[in-house]
Formats: sequence, C-alpha cells, structure tokens
Amino acid sequence: MEYKSFFARWRSSFLTGLAVTLPALLTLAALKWLIGTISGVTDLLLFFLPRSLTHDSLIYPNDGKGPMYLYWSVVALALAVVLISAVGVLARYYIGKKVIDWTDRVLMRVPLLNKFYGAIKQVNDAFAGNKHSFKTVVLVEFPGPGNYSIGFITNEQQGEVQKMAGKILVSVFIPTTPNPTSGFLILVPEEKLVKLKMSVADAIKYIVSLGAISQEATPPAKSSWSSSSSSS
Repeated sequence: MEYKSFFARWRSSFLTGLAVTLPALLTLAALKWLIGTISGVTDLLLFFLPRSLTHDSLIYPNDGKGPMYLYWSVVALALAVVLISAVGVLARYYIGKKVIDWTDRVLMRVPLLNKFYGAIKQVNDAFAGNKHSFKTVVLVEFPGPGNYSIGFITNEQQGEVQKMAGKILVSVFIPTTPNPTSGFLILVPEEKLVKLKMSVADAIKYIVSLGAISQEATPPAKSSWSSSSSSS
C-alpha cells in the first residue's frame, strides 16, 4: 500500500511538473531548431573566408570539416541582418524596385524553380499582410463531415476546374499547425463555406498557438453566399 501511495504521489508530481515545464521545453527546442536552421543559411555568407579559420579544426582535424565556431556564426548572422536591411533600404527607391522586379521576372521564368518561388512568395506576401493573397478567413468542413478547420480563401476564379465541375468552387488553403506555411489546398463549393469576422493575422495566431489563443466568443457568422442563395 505504501508503495502504491508513493507511486501515486510521484506520478502526480511528475505530471504537474511536466505540465509546468513542457511549454518552456518546447519553446527552447523550437528556438534551438530555429537558430540551427538560420545559422545553416547565414553561415554560407562567409564563403570567402578559409574554412580552416571559421570552422573547428582542433576536435575535427580534417582542415575545416568541423562545425563553424559560434562567434563566426554570430558574425554571419550580423552580416545577414545588414544585407537584408540594405535590400530594404534599396527597395524604397526606383532603381531598387526595378532590380527586385527584374529578379522576380527572372526567377519566374526558370522552369520548376518558378513553381516553388511563386508559391513561397505568395505565402510570404500573405503573412506580410498583402491584401491580394489571403482574402478571407473561413470555416470549412475538413478533413471530413462534422470536423471543421480554419482556412483562407486564396482564389474565387477557378476557370477550367469550375467549368468542368459544373458549380462555383472556391480555393481554400488549410494550414497545418503549428507550422502554417504548409497545408492543403482544397476546392470547396461556396455554399459550404462560413465566413468568419476573424482577421488573417488573428487566424494565423490561432493556428500557430494550437488553438490556445483565440478571440472572444461571438455569434456564428452566417455566410453571405448562403443568405444570397436562400433569398434567391
């Protein structure tokens, strides 16, 4: 009995401690992953320096085959910040805008690469608040009847797809959580969509936070499409 009582108290303490420390542990893990990912890219900016200078050659004696020293990674990150800031300043002027526009056109003409670049650019513009990307936050039955997901309308003009389906379809992007840059593109009949008053920024916060951050409860928003169809 004493053993079971001790085990029950230990389990209770462990679960309580886990509930308290888990958010911090997940945050640190995400931060470590983010820093590692960023440094993996920014470290390439120091390509002009010899690897024997920037990389560990004491523990790994293969002349620069080891990991980059931390202080050089900090230098590379600072260099990346300076370059990005310089691009931002340049983008404010006519010549800079022309250079950026020319770069976009070149990348969009490269086969296969243009697909990835165009998709990433659209998602980036959407998260940056571009009104021409994610237009409206909607509630849609996904992945099955009775299950609802938050999505973003990306396009209401489907061309051939809409013509062949014989009904009005709307492109809806269903992001995954906690990483909203990946997800599913589904075509939904417009009468099955429920428009939400939630802004795109609030919806993204809701998705990234696994539903922990939400707006105050409001009456269900009735879709304008549904009301228009019932009135007709």
